[in-house]
Amino acid sequence: MRILVVEDQIKTATFLKKGLSEVGYAVDIAECGAAAESYTASSEYDLIILDVMLPDQSGLDTARHLRRDGFREPILMLTALGNTKDKVYGLDAGADDYLTKPFSFEELLARVRALLRRHSKAQDITSIIKYADLELDLIHRTVKRNSIEITLTSKEFALLEYLMRNPERPLGRVSISEHVWDVNFDTESNVIDVYINLLRKKIDSNFDKKLIHTVVGVGYVLKTNSK
Repeated sequence: MRILVVEDQIKTATFLKKGLSEVGYAVDIAECGAAAESYTASSEYDLIILDVMLPDQSGLDTARHLRRDGFREPILMLTALGNTKDKVYGLDAGADDYLTKPFSFEELLARVRALLRRHSKAQDITSIIKYADLELDLIHRTVKRNSIEITLTSKEFALLEYLMRNPERPLGRVSISEHVWDVNFDTESNVIDVYINLLRKKIDSNFDKKLIHTVVGVGYVLKTNSK
């Protein structure tokens, strides 16, 4: 899943990107409201973490602009202002949730997971994604195939999650890079192919039925047959 963090404080933005990346999210950073609007106009994001205090405009205005321009995914608003009136302003501007600074990263992560579950196109209310005999638990970060637990790195987990959210749909390398890596990813590199091969060794190699298939000229697809 791809997240945009809109935060002008470099230390906070770096902290959030590092923490979210470690648990498998692809994260981009925008340092002002205008940059956030530009990013969302050119790329797809599954969630935005938006600070209220930005150098060029209020995060409230940014949220309004994003909603006006058609952004429908969840917005988690961050602010040092924690009274009820401020929260109401944030929610009325288009935010789905509100987190007051200072906050623990675990709480932020729990709210991110809750918002993504609520808005997920593939799984509306559950934290478990299933396809064939493959099961992915978003909260406990575990993967099982035919009830056998499989250990994945955070990037392998993110890649499998994207495949499982789009089963039987051929996914191109650009689409994969946008959702699993970040805006700075070099689409000319073979990193995606390397990670697909690593994932195949763990997900498919010990099972008769292969799930990860190559679509020549396109990319990869998760499906139960090779036709």
